[in-house]
Amino acid sequence: MFPIRDENPCLHTSFATYTIIGLNVISWIWLQGLGMNPKLTISICEFGLIPGELLGHLKPGTEIYLGSGIGCIVQSKANLFAPLTSMFMHGGWLHIIFNMWFLALFGDNVEDAMGYVRFVIFYLLCGFGAVAVQLFASPDSGLPMIGASGAIGGVMGAYALLYPKAPVHMLIFLGFFFFRVIVPAYFMLGYWFLLQVVSAMSTMDSKAGGVAFAAHVGGFLTGIVLVKLFCNPQRLAAINARKGRVSKLVQRVR
Repeated sequence: MFPIRDENPCLHTSFATYTIIGLNVISWIWLQGLGMNPKLTISICEFGLIPGELLGHLKPGTEIYLGSGIGCIVQSKANLFAPLTSMFMHGGWLHIIFNMWFLALFGDNVEDAMGYVRFVIFYLLCGFGAVAVQLFASPDSGLPMIGASGAIGGVMGAYALLYPKAPVHMLIFLGFFFFRVIVPAYFMLGYWFLLQVVSAMSTMDSKAGGVAFAAHVGGFLTGIVLVKLFCNPQRLAAINARKGRVSKLVQRVR
């Protein structure tokens, strides 16, 4: 299931969402060399978050292999800014494209309810919440954690709470065939969250690389916990008032 759009117009321009997307794209081009080595590997090692290194559970000088002939070396002093910088690093084209697509799709409406500054703070806190859960799940891991998925998970959690019945257009793929359906946001986002929980539990003891599912779970839950604290009451009132007017207009047309 892949979301392609929602039916949930915004009242305000999504400056913060677009800025965050822009920073991720700039990082991908400037720091990560559009996914080309050696820049990609260097950026992952320098700006990614290695749980065992940050928590001091790995011996300095330990080599972490990321692929054939490439890898990171654990430093004696961990990058204390890694929880922040890792949110703007990605491992490949599909990684950044899908992350930015989900952020653009759900971030604008969440920002609409919070305002620019509150949304940025909320986004970063969701990212930190995702990091905290991943550190708890894999404290000894030497695999770099990168990507905006945890913070975006928080945005999705907030969206599910704020706009549970918003129609989301989905593409469902069955082999070579696909079709489109429209489902309420709570169904699509609840299904996504359930997949992350199941995947996190099934890979908890795995030492192999892959997706940081625990971070997705942590980000989503952080978003649900913080959303009410960061919402702007005046903006929410304006959004609800507009929805009420639209609903009455639709009923008149029918």
